[in-house]
Amino acid sequence: MSKLRLLFIGIQLVITVTITIIFMYIFKKDIRKVRIIWGKIQLKLLGIKLEIIGQIDNDADMMIMNHQSLIDIIIFEAIIPRNTAWVAKKEIANIPWFGKVLTVPDMIIIQRESKSSLVKLIKDSKNRLDDNRPLAIFPEGTRTDGKKLRKFKAGAKIVANKYNLKVQPFVIINSNKLMQKSGTVKIICLDTVQASKTSSWYEDTEILMSNTLKDELK
Repeated sequence: MSKLRLLFIGIQLVITVTITIIFMYIFKKDIRKVRIIWGKIQLKLLGIKLEIIGQIDNDADMMIMNHQSLIDIIIFEAIIPRNTAWVAKKEIANIPWFGKVLTVPDMIIIQRESKSSLVKLIKDSKNRLDDNRPLAIFPEGTRTDGKKLRKFKAGAKIVANKYNLKVQPFVIINSNKLMQKSGTVKIICLDTVQASKTSSWYEDTEILMSNTLKDELK
């Protein structure tokens, strides 16, 4: 059954992402609405229900969350009303045609483990923030098995400190299992924190997110 589900997900993503890209070209002033609709359709097609604990802070400048699967992005595309700017890998943006799902809505594209990409991340982040777009970053830098957090990369901290951002952390529970079956994903909205070069907010947030994930999995 899981193989059939993965096949279904693959086929429907090819179709719906293609349609979404076309609609983003046609309705350039409503790109965010197009993305929200795509996210909500995905949740219904995949049989994913959400349990949201806490409140989403729509005034936050940056969102950071753990990363388990593509479903994480689908969920946040569906539930965040503002024009989120995702920080994404260059490898995805370079995929013929389908990479346009990142380039058309002007996401932040970086190359991992590149010093020049850090400079680009800082510059592009300022540009998106000036356009009133909150940033969305997976601070672990890659997907995990959902059992524990990896050590956070420095990129999110550097950007948040430089621009004194308000950062809301989220902990995602169970999304790694829903590529094989339908079910419920729990989203825990932690309190927004103020980034500052003079505090250990980033390290403290990493510990808080890690402990929250551990407690939920007990």
